[in-house]
Amino acid sequence: MCMVLLVVHHVKDAVVELSEHGVVLIVEDTGCLQAKVYLQRELFVIYEYGAHGRPRFGLSLGLLVDCLNTFSVPGHSNTIEIRYPGPDMQLLLRSVDSPDACIYAEIRTRIPDTVSWDYNFEPAGSTPLSFTVKSSALKEAIDDLEWPGSSIQIILQPTPPSVTFRGEGHGDLQIDFMYHVNTELLIAFNCDHRVSYSYKYKFLRATTSNIPSSVIRDNRGSKLTIGRGGMLKVQHLVSVHRPSNQHPHIDSAGYQQPSRIAYIEFFVKPDEDEDT
Repeated sequence: MCMVLLVVHHVKDAVVELSEHGVVLIVEDTGCLQAKVYLQRELFVIYEYGAHGRPRFGLSLGLLVDCLNTFSVPGHSNTIEIRYPGPDMQLLLRSVDSPDACIYAEIRTRIPDTVSWDYNFEPAGSTPLSFTVKSSALKEAIDDLEWPGSSIQIILQPTPPSVTFRGEGHGDLQIDFMYHVNTELLIAFNCDHRVSYSYKYKFLRATTSNIPSSVIRDNRGSKLTIGRGGMLKVQHLVSVHRPSNQHPHIDSAGYQQPSRIAYIEFFVKPDEDEDT
């Protein structure tokens, strides 16, 4: 779980939402970047939910990651019991592996601030404006665009089907992904008209800067979708390992079932409201 949370660890505080379907962790940066980590109930060895509605609470994300790391023993699979709420609305953590010793922790929670733009992502039109690219290639492209400057333009065009990342500032740099030239790199592409939006580099980089090495090693793809008003959604899939006494579910094609995957979504607001 720590590996998943580290993807959004650049933000200090988080809002946690509980439901019968699992846990959603939400972080936000200056009202321009929002990230959501979805931990489905199937990821847990046992998941018990008895609340009414969907309880939300705020906590320090850094403190949560530090606590989980304290419970971890290198080379061993550890089982942690997490409960909410405690007597004083704390988040309670307890190790349950060893009969001889027990690690216990409490994290103080708070009434969460209102998430300023918690909304349903709306498509830009009848045809989705989206593309899926290898996560390693996406991270490398965005890392390379640090040199030009503070704003990155993303251009999708149907003829020829391609995606362009263009940075302008201290210098100019353009990176093109041509769909028909290398379908192993640009895995999927949907676009019926040219569209162009600019995004601040620091927020775009936050969507890939902490991608786990396992995502790169597994050669996974990341999906980017441009919604109404230029809102950019970046989706990653991260494998979550079950304890050693749990057998991973593998389908007939050899792929891990979705219930063993944590979903991470980033939403980035564009520099400009209008399509350029």
